[in-house]
Amino acid sequence: MDDEQPQTATSGSLSIVRAAAVLIIFVVAVAVLVSVGTRPSVSTTAPTTTPTTAAAGGATTTTAAGGGAAASTTTTTAAHTTTTKAGHKGKATTTTTTAPPSATSVVVANGTSVNGLAAHYSTLIGAGGWTMKTPIDAATSVPTSAVYYVAGQQQQAGSIATGIGIKPAQVLPLSASTPVTGVTGVDVVVVIGADLASATTTTT
Repeated sequence: MDDEQPQTATSGSLSIVRAAAVLIIFVVAVAVLVSVGTRPSVSTTAPTTTPTTAAAGGATTTTAAGGGAAASTTTTTAAHTTTTKAGHKGKATTTTTTAPPSATSVVVANGTSVNGLAAHYSTLIGAGGWTMKTPIDAATSVPTSAVYYVAGQQQQAGSIATGIGIKPAQVLPLSASTPVTGVTGVDVVVVIGADLASATTTTT
């Protein structure tokens, strides 16, 4: 009987040690689980790119979505390019070339009974650089002054009319009804009527 008592004491000590080890392992396991459970979650969602249709002004907008606060917007504006090459879209550039006054021949006809009017207005118009022909008399007297032009000379005729005070409504195409003769080859014919004769006489 005396030989069995030491074995019982040793067995009790081993049980206490095992219980303590199990308790320590349990505490460590709980601590590990708590530590893992409180870690911040990491989103692995890749950002997606959604292109939008180009605006009418040539701007393209690309929006990156996903990642919460990491979302960003990038806007790119394309500059307009104008070209005149065939097959390419763009605004066509129109170049207008205006001939110098010296390229237009002008003759002044006196349609009144006041002497020297044709010469007076020839000098006045010639100061603008137009190529003046010898002044002539109109085939008949006219009450209203007018400027007549051949095809392609309407703009020049309008400029001459404005320079001497003739209204735009009196700038007309040269035709058989124009009250002058012998003006073949002349670009613009100015017929001085009674209205300008009166103004010229008053000014003088």
